[in-house]
Amino acid sequence: MPFTSLFTPSAINPPATDDRDTSEDAITRLTNTIHDADTMVVGAGSGMSTSAGYTYSGERFERYFSDFARAYGIGDMYSGGFAEYPDLNTYWAWWSRHIYINRYMAPPKNTYGLLRSLLDGHDYTVITTNVDHCFQRAGFPDDRLFCTQGDYGLFQSSRTGTSRTYGNERDIKRMLLAQGFTFAHMTADTADDWGELIAPDEAGGWAGIGMTIPDDLIPYCPEDGSPMAPNLRCDDTFAEDETWHECAERYQTFLDTRRACEADGSRTLFLDLGSGGNTPIIFKFPFMQWTSVNRNTIYTSINLGEAVTAPQIADRSILINADIDATLRDIASRG
Repeated sequence: MPFTSLFTPSAINPPATDDRDTSEDAITRLTNTIHDADTMVVGAGSGMSTSAGYTYSGERFERYFSDFARAYGIGDMYSGGFAEYPDLNTYWAWWSRHIYINRYMAPPKNTYGLLRSLLDGHDYTVITTNVDHCFQRAGFPDDRLFCTQGDYGLFQSSRTGTSRTYGNERDIKRMLLAQGFTFAHMTADTADDWGELIAPDEAGGWAGIGMTIPDDLIPYCPEDGSPMAPNLRCDDTFAEDETWHECAERYQTFLDTRRACEADGSRTLFLDLGSGGNTPIIFKFPFMQWTSVNRNTIYTSINLGEAVTAPQIADRSILINADIDATLRDIASRG
């Protein structure tokens, strides 16, 4: 997959700025660009899910992890994912909570649904570094999506070289029940949608909540016997399964076929929603590179505090330094 880019970090540093980035003019320009675009390529980073309410710190963290915060000095969900735990029993107590509230619970806001409504009727594809299944939950077709960094809803072997993944919903729910948690819509079938995980402070306090799971709930790979891990691209053990490769090929084919039409004047919008500094090479830099070689292309970044572009394409960039959810609502209100 040619995800590399001619735009290196030094090539876009310092970034260009746009004095209009939170003004009505920028949003009007983007609204018109969406209307006129023949093709849209959307990249969604962590800022998109943060705007939808999947926040990793503050009140939401305290609701479900205040015991881990006290015991291990963890300050947010992101750092908790890299913490060292004494055993797999504690490791999976943490990860079962993290996975459930960021994958199986609906996000507080309908940000992804707003985006889908704006894209309906357009020729588009989506690449995302998010692993929370929000696009699928909002009704995006699977054949429009390429989730490059994994899926909280999948287990994989912790050994290098694996290419198989396994659905984990039933296992995650059993782990949470073993810790003493309850759910808003619990049924006898762990495959059902159980809804919100009830926070301990709303269900009798933390006294009945454990920070470990029993040995018999620790997941092991049926192929190699090693402990399972979340399917997340955090090291060289990441499993790119068959579905991952199908999505990667489909995404690349979309780009190749649309770029073949650019000579005919086809207009493309690259829409960067909340990309962060951890993985800009996945879509941010490629979006900028493709914009630089096609005069009929516009690069747009909506990103609170981080809306930047390369100086080479400043004249064909729209920067909106604002909340993604609020911006999408503004665009939708304009019809």
